[in-house]
Amino acid sequence: MRRTTSGDAGFVRADQIDLKSLDEQLERHLGRPAERGVGTAPGAGSRRGESARLGPEELTPLRRCREDWEIDPAKLIIKGVIARGTFGTVHRGVYDGQDVAVKLLDWGEDGHRSEQEIAALRAAFAQEVAVWHKLDHPNVTKFIGAIMGARDLNVQTETGHLGMPSNICCVVVEYLAGGALKSFLIKNRRRKLAFKVVVQIALDLARGLCYLHSKKIVHRDVKTENMLLDKTRTVKIADFGVARVEASNPGDMTGETGTLGYMAPEVLNGHPYNRKCDVYSFGICLWEIYCCDMPYPDLSFSEVTSAVVRQNLRPEIPRCCPSSLANVMKRCWDANPDKRPEMAEVVSMLEAIDTSKGGGMIPKDQTEGCFSCFRQYRGP
Repeated sequence: MRRTTSGDAGFVRADQIDLKSLDEQLERHLGRPAERGVGTAPGAGSRRGESARLGPEELTPLRRCREDWEIDPAKLIIKGVIARGTFGTVHRGVYDGQDVAVKLLDWGEDGHRSEQEIAALRAAFAQEVAVWHKLDHPNVTKFIGAIMGARDLNVQTETGHLGMPSNICCVVVEYLAGGALKSFLIKNRRRKLAFKVVVQIALDLARGLCYLHSKKIVHRDVKTENMLLDKTRTVKIADFGVARVEASNPGDMTGETGTLGYMAPEVLNGHPYNRKCDVYSFGICLWEIYCCDMPYPDLSFSEVTSAVVRQNLRPEIPRCCPSSLANVMKRCWDANPDKRPEMAEVVSMLEAIDTSKGGGMIPKDQTEGCFSCFRQYRGP
């Protein structure tokens, strides 16, 4: 469950956003004309269907500069749903002949959400696009483009085509056939993964995060659900819905943003934080990749929050885990952000691990089963 608040100091809160002003800003950003009719008085009409009201001198076709991330809706075919989220759905699709995943954002502008909520969702869309479209790395899901406020998008179904609302927005990215890393780990929950596979998956994720941090981007929701696998089992980071450019002043990034169970203590406490919150989350993911299991399965969200902050609770590291990998986990989830390594160092530590002699998790049903010898782990 993602838990977000509007407490990001240095960022505009939803209740501080003027919807009309945001619309105008986004229109200017997209290179589109203002909402009112060209050459008419304010309020005389929208830009849609108003040509009859224009004088001859205004009938010259309007020119607009297309953003480099903006794609042609006519080339997009949207197919079946492959995932559902709080604010929309993810579909299979085809764009200009390429297999893609299409994230459709449902802003609920038919009365289900307040203007402040809608404004916050629009701002989040603009933020996600602004971050994602500049990224280029083999361990980051490739951004294809985005569409804002498109009309007449078609969704293909078994029974025909369904039209979409005219205010729909979507983010289009490469389609990764392997699905979410979390699903892959669940499938291997009983038999576990070979140690070399564990380290390779961890390296993919670490390299992707290292790249983001080199670009001053903090993901803020690092979890196995947000990591995707391609056909060759390469891990790629996805979902930049809450990612931010790192503030030069750590005090400018506060507020509980992320997913409980993966959130660093300083984030849970509402204290200032920086990219090291991603390092903490990576440590939890690393444990999850090794164990193919869920951290804190018997605790409620409130119990996890309290125990992580007050009791320094961390997932139990099985005794069969090689010390080289256990050390990476412990360093990454240190309670003190300053003691956590940079992701570049994490990459180096993982690259130095010898996987030739095995060391993977021992399945529970084997005589040497490792789950019977878990030790409770509290703190570094």
